Amino acid sequence: MPARHQLCFTIYLFVLTIQASVFASEPTSQEADRFVANAEKELHDLWLPAMRASWVAETFITDDTRAIADDAWTTWDTVAVRYANETARYKGLNLSFDTRHKLDLLRSALTLPSPPDPGKTRTLVEIQSSMSSRYSKGKYCQSENNCLDLVLLSKRMAASRDPQELLEIWQGWREVSPPMRDEYTQLVAIANEGSANLGFADTGAMWRSGYNMHQDEFAAEVDRLWLQVKPLYGSLQCHVRARLSDHYGADIVPLDQPIPAHLLGNMWAQSWENIYDITAPKDADPGINLTKQILASGMDEIEMVRKGEAFFTSLGLETLPDSFWKKSMIVQPRDRDVNCHASAWSLDGKKDVRIKMCTQKTAEDFQTVHHELGHIFYDLAYNHHSPSYQSGAHDGFHEAIGDTISLSMTPAYLKQINLIEEVPDASKDIGLLIKKAMESIAFLPFSLVVDQWRWQVFSGETTPETYNRDWWELRTEYQGIRPPVTRSEENFDPGAKYHVADSVPYTRYFLARILQFQLHQSLCDIAGVKGPLHRCSIYGNKEAGARLEEMMSLGASRPWQETLKVVTGTGRMDARPILAYFAPLQDWLHEQNQGRKCGW
Repeated sequence: MPARHQLCFTIYLFVLTIQASVFASEPTSQEADRFVANAEKELHDLWLPAMRASWVAETFITDDTRAIADDAWTTWDTVAVRYANETARYKGLNLSFDTRHKLDLLRSALTLPSPPDPGKTRTLVEIQSSMSSRYSKGKYCQSENNCLDLVLLSKRMAASRDPQELLEIWQGWREVSPPMRDEYTQLVAIANEGSANLGFADTGAMWRSGYNMHQDEFAAEVDRLWLQVKPLYGSLQCHVRARLSDHYGADIVPLDQPIPAHLLGNMWAQSWENIYDITAPKDADPGINLTKQILASGMDEIEMVRKGEAFFTSLGLETLPDSFWKKSMIVQPRDRDVNCHASAWSLDGKKDVRIKMCTQKTAEDFQTVHHELGHIFYDLAYNHHSPSYQSGAHDGFHEAIGDTISLSMTPAYLKQINLIEEVPDASKDIGLLIKKAMESIAFLPFSLVVDQWRWQVFSGETTPETYNRDWWELRTEYQGIRPPVTRSEENFDPGAKYHVADSVPYTRYFLARILQFQLHQSLCDIAGVKGPLHRCSIYGNKEAGARLEEMMSLGASRPWQETLKVVTGTGRMDARPILAYFAPLQDWLHEQNQGRKCGW
């Protein structure tokens, strides 16, 4: 053996000997403190290049940019898996709160843990990248020279009232996902092996463990919250089905069956506000066509984001850094493939924050702007913490902040920012409420189904032979909808949803819906706003803003129950504020549904 190789081999053996001696000894609290500090530093140092590579891969999609991002995340995942496995060494020690809390966060931080096998880690990253890229570049080609991406397909689905065209669009987009089926099966197997290595029954159990409570307790908590709002959803579904049947005929929408999924104005039937014109009350209307007002105002996409920023600064929060405006992707580029799914990014844990959107001048995207900026202002509020704590109290909090602000986008707020001239009177409230319900209440069961299905897949209750069947059984059970045509196991309809293709846990969005109304009610109380909850806006209220910022500044440094108390005074999530917000609508729906056979 050459001398230089002998030297390297000797050093390698020495390092292994030192590591073996360390792990052969009894662990100490001081060792645990050092372990956490080293893990935070190394993972953060690897995180930054991985995030930058991902930003490029999302905003300039090529095989090369994907490969560079894959390499970076393979390195990060390998190190993260090693640290997650090593947390078990300190399990029984008497540790400080911070060290114990950070060890728990390290153990549950991985979305898709791989086994301690570099080859499987690489395979898992490549599968995930392949599915995400396939989704991002997906198009439906009606002819050789007429291919539509998801943005255009979604616009057509929102506007069309031709059931045949809607069916074509619905089926066309779902051509993107069947090639993902085998990849997804392999992904589940590797992730489950990694989760088992961390001490979890499966990956779904690992996901449910990240909420400062036992995983079974968390599942029961989700069920409790759903049962609180299920009656309101049932009333809404009954009314919408009846109006769709009036519009399309009982042969297309029978009154005793679930609603065909392609008729609800959204590619996944997860929100229904685009068919408000069909379901609108005869004696009321929303009073405001916000899309029309945005177009009439001459506001461009950048100004839409400026308006969103102005809401947060009106509460006393600092303005966004100049780099945000230079580095964000706010308008869809025309010279390359990009991932148009709206997202917020904090690349360095400091001031490098950005959003990625293919913004359209619509009411929906105006709300999405506020949602994504909620992430950004949350990121900035906790950037003084160490890397382990630079996250939401739980993942639902991060989704809830911007949605909480959106509840303050009342007609009074729109008048304050000069998008409308007059605030509609109270006679328009039912119209406003039903449109809001078709966006938020309609979403609640869908936000449960995505992870309910994945939990079943991870646990083995749902097998590859029943992927699609079980997907649609859950959607019918929770949402009261059905596929418009027969679907088989040759299809893989879950993969036609971004969060499945990109393995983003989804229960966070259900929790966010619950939290946004709970936070909204408390912030309105703090602001001293009187009157119906659905008419409250905290725009411009510094006291409410200070309390919100105090909560956000905690990041993940405390259990979420303590964080929630900062604004609400309670450490328990509660759906009753939703019922309070929509109380006038529930009374109206009860009257409308008299004589109808509700349920499915």
